[in-house]
Formats: sequence, C-alpha cells, structure tokens
Amino acid sequence: MPRLRHGAVLLFAALMAGLAQAGAPHALQGKVSHVTDGDSVWVRPAHGGKARRIRLVGIDAPEICQPHGLAARDALRWQVIGQQVRVQGRGRDDYDRQLRRIGTAAVPDLGAWMVAQGHAWSYRRRGRAGPYDAQEALARAAQRGLWAQAGAIEPRIFRRVHGSCR
Repeated sequence: MPRLRHGAVLLFAALMAGLAQAGAPHALQGKVSHVTDGDSVWVRPAHGGKARRIRLVGIDAPEICQPHGLAARDALRWQVIGQQVRVQGRGRDDYDRQLRRIGTAAVPDLGAWMVAQGHAWSYRRRGRAGPYDAQEALARAAQRGLWAQAGAIEPRIFRRVHGSCR
C-alpha cells in the first residue's frame, strides 16, 4: 500500500471532516420565547438574532380550535417557555416551516414527550409509520391526554373538514 505524504494526509483529513460536517444535522442552541401551538415554538438563538419559528418534526398536535388544542399548547409551553433548548436537524414542510427536533436538559426529545403524554399524534405520511408510533400506542392504551375522550380527530382531517383555525 503506498504511503501518503503528510500534506496529502492533512488534505484527506480536512476533506473527511468537511463531509462529516456537511452530513451532520444542524444544531442551534437558544431559548424558547413563544409557543404558538402544540407543535410550534419560537426560539431565539443563544448567539443573538431574531427568534425563529420551529415546528417539531414527527408530530401533529391538535389545532388550537379543536378539542385538546389548547391543552396541547399549554403542555408544550409548560415544558419549554423560557428554557434553553437544543434544536437539531434540517428540513422544511410543505408550508416552508423549519422542521426540527427540540430538546431541553430535562426532556431530550419534546416530540416523543408530546406524543407519549397524549398531546399529539405521531406524524404519518403516505401510509408509513410515524417516528413515535410506539409512544402513541402507549398513550392510547393508557387513555392519556387527547385519548381520554373518544373520537379524537387527526389535525389533517380536522383541517380538511373545518379549515384552519386562523
């Protein structure tokens, strides 16, 4: 096997580090300044700048005007308002909102927590299982949160029938 020169080794290491960085999810540290609903928050970056609207990836919380909508928003607010959070991931939804995983020191994955507490659905798309299906099944079985009442309607169906709350 041929030996690499020192300069070539450094160049290779730099390229590999760049590739690792490019593939790594973006991370942001900040403080939650506002909770819009059960799956959307505003985070002010720790380094300064404008607050960014972030939607929790992998969940769909009830609309504010639908049953359990206010309870879902209040549960998320109770967990994060004024708290330091770590925001990870990349991606946007059909409405061009940033989709991210958010965690605090106490709750590393708020999406998983919201679903486990019965405040949101695990987001399914095109018939595929959602990322928090196990947490949703447990919440349903325990009749937690929105599962305490019969007839919970998924937000996407609610919006199709009733339109947006706004």
